[in-house]
Amino acid sequence: MDLKNKNVFVTGSSRGIGLAIATAFAKEGANIVLNGRKEISKDLIAQIKAYGVDCIGVTGDISDFESCGQMLQETEEKLGPVHVLVNNAGINKDKLLLRMTQADFEEVVKINLTGTFNMTQQVLKKMMKLKMGCILNLSSVSGVIGNVGQANYAASKAGIIGFTKTVAKEAALRHITCNAIAPGFIQTDMTNALADKVKEQVTQSIPLKEFGQVEDVAQTAVFLAKSPYITGQVIHVDGGLVM
Repeated sequence: MDLKNKNVFVTGSSRGIGLAIATAFAKEGANIVLNGRKEISKDLIAQIKAYGVDCIGVTGDISDFESCGQMLQETEEKLGPVHVLVNNAGINKDKLLLRMTQADFEEVVKINLTGTFNMTQQVLKKMMKLKMGCILNLSSVSGVIGNVGQANYAASKAGIIGFTKTVAKEAALRHITCNAIAPGFIQTDMTNALADKVKEQVTQSIPLKEFGQVEDVAQTAVFLAKSPYITGQVIHVDGGLVM
């Protein structure tokens, strides 16, 4: 897909990986929809517009189906249809399973997995009419191999992989691609909070011996959006952690 003048909606894009993805698409000439639970700052919108593209901010909760519909309606009114959807928004509530509450499990699944469904189903209807589009879902290596203390997070991210493959099969005849990106340890606010000893242990487990950067994930997203013959895949951005 030629990304110039296309509309790209990135959920959870006020910081971190989401913002890096939005920025990478803007550099390709795409118009950007920034999203968060809180109002997107004017400075952030101006930062994206500096690349010579249009940019709007929409506020809403992806775990709420109606909220997703309202955000997409606002997007269509201001920019037009969504050509690329990046389901990036997600949370974690890490605890060992025996200490995890039902609420801990359900909240993570509701935002990470149900939120991905809420956005994708509504965007896909319009993409089907356009007979074009790209859907990118952020999974995780935890969804592939599991991780201690992340039963809820790993389950939600594994669910995204199955969801991605199914959407890819259902949408293929309309020339719509759907892929998942599974980051490993990426340098973000979340990983920066880890103790130095933990960071060192993690680094030693990565064949490339370093954490990834948010730009590594962003570049992968752009590559997949520009690749019309890649669909139903899970691309690991993990320094070789899972191989």
